[in-house]
Amino acid sequence: MTRHIEHHIAQLKDSILRFGTIVEESISLSNTALFKQDVVLAQKVIANDAEIDRIEVELEEECLKVLALYQPVAADLRFVVAVLKINNDLERIGDLASNIAKTVSRLTTTGPFKLPQEISIMAKQAEEMVKKSLDAVVKADSDLARQIREEDDVVDAGRQAVHRLVVQQIQESPEKVESLLQINSVSKHLERIADMATNIAEDVIYMVTGEIVRHRHGDDIKST
Repeated sequence: MTRHIEHHIAQLKDSILRFGTIVEESISLSNTALFKQDVVLAQKVIANDAEIDRIEVELEEECLKVLALYQPVAADLRFVVAVLKINNDLERIGDLASNIAKTVSRLTTTGPFKLPQEISIMAKQAEEMVKKSLDAVVKADSDLARQIREEDDVVDAGRQAVHRLVVQQIQESPEKVESLLQINSVSKHLERIADMATNIAEDVIYMVTGEIVRHRHGDDIKST
């Protein structure tokens, strides 16, 4: 029994990492499409979202099978529960990357537009946070996971700055309202991607230590 569950746990780890790689690429492509205003690339991201949805369902079924067959306990149980949560977070990140790609298509029909510098900073930070969160999964690194939670503040600040800028520019140039609203949507999607990366980091902390840190911030979750 022990050997069988170890085999399935290893399979789950391989599967979640492969899924993470696919989602990482989707984020990278959606960001590239955004900054290059590449509608063809954006359509590729949108088309790939169906595959991400399919993988998420299959991986969830595998997790439930392990729970039903082996009734894991302790570290093994925490791992399977964490994979279930991470799997869902990755699927949502895929949806958000697709949403950004859809926004690219809309922006190209609204006339000339310029992306605020904050969008570039947010995109880079959100993409890096997802990468680091998956590294934390691979290495079972709770310290790295805690660091990722703190980095979320950079993206949150960017979101607030973009929102203020959009409100100001709508007042100054109401004829640009459509493109400005789309840019605001992009910042919202990027913020949510960073939030999902933070969720994954929190799942890693739970997986490694058994500590539940969601809804806790700052000094409350620092290592003791």
